[in-house]
Amino acid sequence: MTYDVAAVRAQFPALAEGAAHFDGPGGTQTPEPVARAVADTLLAAVANRGTVTAAERRAEEIVGAARRAMGDLLAVEPRGVVFGRSATELTFHVSRTLAAGWEPGDEVVVSRLDHDCNVRPWLYAAEQAGATVRWVDFDPATGELTTKHLSAALSGRTVLVALTAASNLIGTRPDLPAIAELVHGVGAQLWVDGVHATAHALPDLEASGADFWVCSPYKFLGPHCGVLAARPETLEPLRPAKLLPSTDAVPERFELGTLPYELLAGTTAAVDFLADLVPGQTGTRRERLATSYAALEGHEEHLLSRLEPALRELPGVRLHSNAARRTPTLLLTIEGVDPQTVRQHLADRGVNAPAGHFYAWETSHHLGLGADGGVRVGLAPYTDEADVDRLLEGLRTLPCG
Repeated sequence: MTYDVAAVRAQFPALAEGAAHFDGPGGTQTPEPVARAVADTLLAAVANRGTVTAAERRAEEIVGAARRAMGDLLAVEPRGVVFGRSATELTFHVSRTLAAGWEPGDEVVVSRLDHDCNVRPWLYAAEQAGATVRWVDFDPATGELTTKHLSAALSGRTVLVALTAASNLIGTRPDLPAIAELVHGVGAQLWVDGVHATAHALPDLEASGADFWVCSPYKFLGPHCGVLAARPETLEPLRPAKLLPSTDAVPERFELGTLPYELLAGTTAAVDFLADLVPGQTGTRRERLATSYAALEGHEEHLLSRLEPALRELPGVRLHSNAARRTPTLLLTIEGVDPQTVRQHLADRGVNAPAGHFYAWETSHHLGLGADGGVRVGLAPYTDEADVDRLLEGLRTLPCG
């Protein structure tokens, strides 16, 4: 099981510009096969889905292929895969649908570890229904959010818990199966933001215990769109607002308007690219994904073992990513230096490491970083040791004081 990062990098035209990219948590670069799939779809004859013309059949196949691809990636039936413009849009849309079944006195649980896309929609939905919102904190020193933190917020009136599979700011990966057991024990549903996690660890809806899982293909080498996954039987009772003539079938009843066929083709290509990160494999796509993700995790852990200790040794640097189980994502601040100054210094040296709160508004404030946040360094499938060296050298040359 060999991970050839040079061969992977050769398939990303954007890397020819010469930057070292640590901005993957905000959106990865695009491999050539994904871009080609998008372009080929735009240049081919497509039409509204149907079975009469070749253009209609092509559109139908593109949608079906994308559902199958995301089903393989998330270990869910294709009929449980919903496409939308973004994870944020899907969360807002379905939150309103779920809230229609809530009553005053029901309770919704959100966490301070989450991106705002898994917080604000639920606050609005709870307000709409007259439900009560309960907050779960995390330990700012360790970055951990555990079942102990959650249990105090649960009750017999809890209807939904919204929690991230991995913090997009500090990388923390809560123990979802243990949390799901608690959530389901009080009769509630678990909505999981898997946007950051899906890029680094192979998801499994059933094993995670999630009732709903949202993610964004552009975080894992694909185009800009959103995906919601759930068991079809979970989606069947839900009645979202939709146009009267549109189908009532699951999952289409949740998809507003004509789907972006080119983006779905690119999503399928991204899943196939991930499945073949380790070339020469046999077996099903899900089996190849498992092998490739294992190799990717090994590659990222190796780079992190070089990067993280070196960062911790730099004068004035403080790392806020400290959980025992996390993605290869590090949030850092430097004493006396504005994060945007660090960002600019690195950018001037061809190192892309953005700074801010990255919409993890509650997380950044709970860490005491306010709206300024910190510098976020994220590893991706194309990151190599030379990138790590350039980042460290850039930080070592940063004027301080």
